[in-house]
Amino acid sequence: MTEERADTLHALVELRARRAPEAVAVRCGERELGYRELDERAGRLAAVLTERGLAPGGRAVVALGRGTEVYVALLAVLKAGAAFVPLEPTAPDALLRHVLADAAPDVVVTEKRHRGRLADAGGARLVCVDAAAPATAPFEPPETSSADLACVLYTSGSTGLPVGALIEHRNLLAAYEGWREVYGLTAEDRILQTASLEFDVFTADWVRALGTGATLVVTPFNLALDRAADLGALPALVAAERITVLELNVRTARRLTALLARTGDGLPGVRLLTVGAEKWYLDEQSGLQRLLGERTRVLNVYGLAEATVDSTWFDARGTAAADGAERVSLVGRPFPGTRVYVLGPEGTPLPRGRFGEIAIGGAGLARGYLNRPADTARGFVRADFDPDGRVLLTGDVGRLRDDGVLEFTARAATVVGPLGPRPVGTVLPLVRAAARAEGVLRGHPGVREAAVVQVEPRPGKRQLVGYAVTEPGWDGTDGWSLSQYLGRRLQGRSVPAAVVPVPELPRTRAGKLDRAALPLPAPPGHTAARPGGSAGAKGGQRRSGGKAGGAGGGADESLGCAAALLVALGALFAWLTTDVFFPGATDLGGVPPGYRAGFRLLYLCENLAFGAGVAFLVLGFPAVLRQGRSFGLSLLAHLSVGWLLVSWWPQDNLYRLTAATDWPRQTAMVFAFNVPLMLAAVVLVVFLLRKPRTSKGR
Repeated sequence: MTEERADTLHALVELRARRAPEAVAVRCGERELGYRELDERAGRLAAVLTERGLAPGGRAVVALGRGTEVYVALLAVLKAGAAFVPLEPTAPDALLRHVLADAAPDVVVTEKRHRGRLADAGGARLVCVDAAAPATAPFEPPETSSADLACVLYTSGSTGLPVGALIEHRNLLAAYEGWREVYGLTAEDRILQTASLEFDVFTADWVRALGTGATLVVTPFNLALDRAADLGALPALVAAERITVLELNVRTARRLTALLARTGDGLPGVRLLTVGAEKWYLDEQSGLQRLLGERTRVLNVYGLAEATVDSTWFDARGTAAADGAERVSLVGRPFPGTRVYVLGPEGTPLPRGRFGEIAIGGAGLARGYLNRPADTARGFVRADFDPDGRVLLTGDVGRLRDDGVLEFTARAATVVGPLGPRPVGTVLPLVRAAARAEGVLRGHPGVREAAVVQVEPRPGKRQLVGYAVTEPGWDGTDGWSLSQYLGRRLQGRSVPAAVVPVPELPRTRAGKLDRAALPLPAPPGHTAARPGGSAGAKGGQRRSGGKAGGAGGGADESLGCAAALLVALGALFAWLTTDVFFPGATDLGGVPPGYRAGFRLLYLCENLAFGAGVAFLVLGFPAVLRQGRSFGLSLLAHLSVGWLLVSWWPQDNLYRLTAATDWPRQTAMVFAFNVPLMLAAVVLVVFLLRKPRTSKGR
């Protein structure tokens, strides 16, 4: 069989086993499996699974601990013509129960030590690899095609319950070809496996290694558990195992950067380090690149399980240091076979430089979501602009820069709630405001890590809140001082309502920011004290644990000051220019003395209304968008309110200068002002009656 004929993942590994049967496929501690032994043992286990009820087209949960046996089991499921569902056996009970119920597997492949938990979590038949008897009949491998299901990868659950992405053999093979080309993978590579079984990076690691004929080295510890001793042992393990390629999540990469900066050590022999799973800023990528040197490629990778793990990559080498590197995350260009778009509110590609929703097309797109046809239809949409006519809406916001590099802004659903099919227009201002504030907060010299998210401290009340992990010994890193810092630098542009100092940002099992575990800011009247002042309430509201931080009134105060200033300037403009544009319109010479004060008050109100209209047009659109209506209706409502306020000034002045019998001028005024006013009123009625857009998060 030639490589071109390997149209399934297990056939590709079988090819490697025939070409180099004695080469080491998997190594964990002192235990090693060669490619021939791996393939033969997978075939024997496939026969056992078939006898236990795993049929072609079925599903098998693979829940094994760290070691070599898990890779035997994964290949065995594929050889049986079924799809594997990777599940970490030490995961919380709630996650075990959810995945086992949702995946409804034919069998669960595990070990005796995990049998009790898995049996309690679901009713599927368990096959323990360390106790199963050999098959009683010869095994005949079923026919499997590239379009058959290979695995179900569950998402990290950052926006709700994890959902299963249906990944076909051709998806994994397409992703493998992209990795092989961009990463330069060869059989001489030694690829480190650090991820837990449940995460898509785990599958990506072993596919990259075993598909290439390289050696997969499994860490004896799980870095996702966030133990300092494990991280401290990583450089020595990398050196001892002669690792050349590894991938880390952003949190681990940050901790590794701090470790290497403190110890002066490096990762000798590593030619490629990729980092993903969360927003990683350019200054962080460049900093790790400097520590590791030019011999190591440090890539920022971006992707979703639904698009077979990785879709784009960015190499920071040769990128000139630029102002604002601490506020931007560059995720680069698509892998071969992948296409990336940035879509506007109408679901069509935007020109370069415009922010919108990131969409992915290409051979890596999953079949859809398991048991969720509505989510599949909402997330995988028809797209005439894509060669395959189908793209994945990621729920992420970004833009394609002028050089074609994709810039990642934020996950929109984590800022303002779940995304609908084309909701970017309704949430984009808030997403960008949160990302802008987060970048500025990171720029504070006393802040080590930061996040800005939208929270709901009480029903119906939403506000941006910043969270900061501060460096010890820095002055001005209390909540009030950081709020003032943001207020000065953002100059009134969507300043978070509070900044909450926290010892650490809470993380999910995938290493991503756990927004549900962030503490709420202290309620109004119980904010943290200013430096040198009396302490307010030190205890604040919580979602789940963590200390409450100080609230700053920077957002509301700055916005209010800006609005008041615009109203005053607009009113002053109207007052100074009325007689310039409408000579004689405010002349009260013919008005009886007893009525003049009333007309002067009327003119003042008209000027103030004009100023209010200007302020609303400049500052009011984000507030309109927060109501959750469509972007087009929100824009019309915003302009309608502005028209209702601004139009009084020219209309009343022109009316006073128009003779009672000047019918042409009267007619022009009716159509120029009154008809648009009626239309504006209709728009506002529709806006108020239209229900906000909602959708189920992916």
